Amino acid sequence: MPDHPAGAKELDRAQLCAEIVVHSQGWGEIEPLVQKCFDTVLNAKVDGVTPGAATVVLADDALLRQLNRDFRGLDKPTNVLSFPAEETPAELVTMGDIILARETCVAEAKAGGLSFDHHLTHLIIHGLLHLAGFDHEAAAEAEIMEAEETRILAKLGIADPYRPALETENQ
Repeated sequence: MPDHPAGAKELDRAQLCAEIVVHSQGWGEIEPLVQKCFDTVLNAKVDGVTPGAATVVLADDALLRQLNRDFRGLDKPTNVLSFPAEETPAELVTMGDIILARETCVAEAKAGGLSFDHHLTHLIIHGLLHLAGFDHEAAAEAEIMEAEETRILAKLGIADPYRPALETENQ
């Protein structure tokens, strides 16, 4: 993904600031939710997360399908993709970009019986952890990443999103 400028406002060096780019309509006002996610992740003292900035792109399935195809070889939309920043100047720590697909996020929340805000919170945190270097390709990595997600979500009063899947598998 291309680099995004920090914008006109000065970054607070003690915060992880969100630059929000609206690519597709219908998202509503989610800036407070995004910033709450960023603040919670920073305050949770997650390895690899430091004060700075990250971009959240509010997109649609069409863009995520294109990016998923171009960068991962998967010709289908997905809920969230993260693109860590390659190199940033020392004076501004830019973690990278988190891109969300509205239609997929809405459908997943509905299918899982989740509130949209809770599901979106999980996906934003998931994206931030990817930017911090976490991954879930291997089972051991997934276990570590999911534990971090669950720990951070609990600070926000959101239930473990992996629990229902575990209970279903054990039945």
